[in-house]
Amino acid sequence: MRRLVAETSLEPRHLVLPMFVADGIAEPRPVSSMPGVVQHTRDSLRAAAAEAVTAGVGGLMLFGVPAEGDKDACGSVGTDADGILNVALADLAADLGDATVLMADTCLDEFTDHGHCGVLDDLGRVDNDATNARYADLAVVQASAGAHVVAPSGMMDGQVGVIRAALDDAGHADVAILAYAAKYASAFYGPFREAVGSSLTGDRRTYQQDPANFRESLREIDLDLAEGADLVMVKPAMSYLDVVRAAAELSNVPVAAYQVSGEYAMISAAAANGWIDRRAAALESLLSIRRAGADIVLSYWAAEACGWLQ
Repeated sequence: MRRLVAETSLEPRHLVLPMFVADGIAEPRPVSSMPGVVQHTRDSLRAAAAEAVTAGVGGLMLFGVPAEGDKDACGSVGTDADGILNVALADLAADLGDATVLMADTCLDEFTDHGHCGVLDDLGRVDNDATNARYADLAVVQASAGAHVVAPSGMMDGQVGVIRAALDDAGHADVAILAYAAKYASAFYGPFREAVGSSLTGDRRTYQQDPANFRESLREIDLDLAEGADLVMVKPAMSYLDVVRAAAELSNVPVAAYQVSGEYAMISAAAANGWIDRRAAALESLLSIRRAGADIVLSYWAAEACGWLQ
């Protein structure tokens, strides 16, 4: 009876698994603040990706972690066809074909020696337009490597339009753009920065959204839709379910929400201490994001949750 009258469903196809692949490691390296999550080698990534696709995930979101010595001020390794993210995308594209939706993080923060999502000017500020030019290059290289979806996450003004034009000019009109349209300057990103080996010292409040603001995010979503976004993202998810709901009501394209590293880490830590039921809490959290209106949920539980949902 409960199944018959349930108002919201959570299915494997709704879930996207974020994955990390690192250069210069011989075996998977655990992320200490995210139990069960690792930085993969190219080989272990291929095996884990195949398992996730067999489990039924809707897609994979790939992040690259370069060797520390390969980082520079403009994140040039991100646009190197032989850079870790791009070779890993090519690996998965060759292995999986169209069996899943292969997504790429289209940002510079993993690749820059300063850890910011963009190129810095002479005063140390993020240069919006110079950054967009780099995003266009990133997107084209990622599409050429096999990404079905590029995901600009830096919150630069105009990033979607610049990327769309670059993809079209390069013959990648069929590659979709998942825009991080409402990405907040959140305290819940801490474990992720360990996962990608971030070099950031400071914060990103000049280009990510103020947690106090709601209408501003709706304006950002409107702008990304007008520039041609194929999907829009709200990040984080659980502390911003009001924004997820508003995005779902506003958007004429699918809405994604990212259950970020801090959300995953909190539930994992509480479960490890025996304070809550890990599986029940994880599934309830995912269902709440779907109930708020997200069509797609990015979660580090995605592959495991697929098994729970069978």
